[in-house]
Amino acid sequence: METLVNWHKLTALYRHRYLSNRLKEKGLGYQSNNIGTPAFPQDLILRQYQHQAVANWLENKGRGTLKMATGSGKTIIALAIATELYQQIGLQVLVIVCPYLHLVNQWARECKKFNLEPITAISRVENWQGELSSKLYNLSNKCQSFITIITTNSTLISQGFQSQLKYFPAKTLIVGDEAHNLGSSRLESSLPRNIGLRLALSATPERQYDEIGTEALLDYFGAIIQPEFTLANAIDRGALVHYLYYPIFVELTHSEAILYAKLTKRIGWALSRNSSFQDNDTLTSLLTKRSRLVATASNKLNSLKELMLSRLDTSHTLFYCGDGYLDNDVRQIDAVTHLLGKELGYRVNTYTTDTPLEVRENLRRQFESEQLQGLVAIRCLDEGVDIPAIKTAIILASTSNHRQFIQRRGRILRPHPDKKQAILYDMIVIPPSLDRETWEVEKNLLRKELIRFITFAELADNATEATNKLLQLRDQYQL
Repeated sequence: METLVNWHKLTALYRHRYLSNRLKEKGLGYQSNNIGTPAFPQDLILRQYQHQAVANWLENKGRGTLKMATGSGKTIIALAIATELYQQIGLQVLVIVCPYLHLVNQWARECKKFNLEPITAISRVENWQGELSSKLYNLSNKCQSFITIITTNSTLISQGFQSQLKYFPAKTLIVGDEAHNLGSSRLESSLPRNIGLRLALSATPERQYDEIGTEALLDYFGAIIQPEFTLANAIDRGALVHYLYYPIFVELTHSEAILYAKLTKRIGWALSRNSSFQDNDTLTSLLTKRSRLVATASNKLNSLKELMLSRLDTSHTLFYCGDGYLDNDVRQIDAVTHLLGKELGYRVNTYTTDTPLEVRENLRRQFESEQLQGLVAIRCLDEGVDIPAIKTAIILASTSNHRQFIQRRGRILRPHPDKKQAILYDMIVIPPSLDRETWEVEKNLLRKELIRFITFAELADNATEATNKLLQLRDQYQL
């Protein structure tokens, strides 16, 4: 592809046209009467950093990874790039790969704003393979000028989709959404090598504890290109709303504290044998067990009840739960839903990855219209789900995964016409008393957790108050 395109000239043309149209307060100007071919929405005016991202990707010869926070408009940038390539070099195919079905639907909505009619290659192969084969044939015979395909990671690796890749023309752009997922060995090995134009999108492209996967991902899509767009940038530019942050400290019960100490001691033994997180299944298992113990600490229900007794007249509240069980073998999400709905009369429903897409959409509408005051969720708000009406989030299950930490909070800060500021309550479990040897292990782990919480507190409108409370915890545990 590099030999087919004068990237320097293409980048210069883009920069010149963007600057000219910006001075006239106009969009990028490409229109099309041919349905299915890329065209800029008439009212689209890229923000400066979005324009810079398009230009830098072009300058990087059609490859690169955008590391940008939730709400920065990565989808818009990707579709702007596709439109530019169509107009300048005759791009023929745009293929978008998403980790989840709901993201396929969101991409389809955005694509239609750019005059595109995407094929959604999901679920059963007979639902889409015939249409895709036919359009690829028409493309090769010049009976069709452009194809858009949106698929999922699981469909990408299927034999049905892989068998079609050899028919994709050289002028194809592949976009990996939430691209950190594509760094796993199976997915990365299934990425098409015959497609030269590549763009990765992720707020957190680095894979935690997986340097090999991160390297493979960046090697395929291309290095992180400027500008990076952090959570602080997003808030400062109005892409995300300001927020108040209130950490709530929770103590473990006696039985939970004993189990916590046992797991921490075993974590120390596992680390002494193999200090690497990579290929250390024993350590991973122990950390997961302790993480679930912390996520489902029983006293979180008491803290939640105390907090909600003064908030029963509020709405647009998200309750973020862990996927574990309490001491009485009741799932945390069920216990929280019972407490809120049955005991306190707060109108809620559950919203999980098991909830069918059509039911989720109905719940979202009820949530926005205040028929429901709250949603009780697990995991499904980590990536991609867009419910900007959320004004308050009560996080009962914080995560040690840096990527999930950023994704969750980015979802909560999505702008909405009725939301000027978000409120976050973050339940943080205080470690129990441990013997000296075990405590040395715990201090190192807790220090990493505290740094992440303080980083988020520092961006809040009540930064001084929130940070001071966390620093008290630091001093208490001599971190």
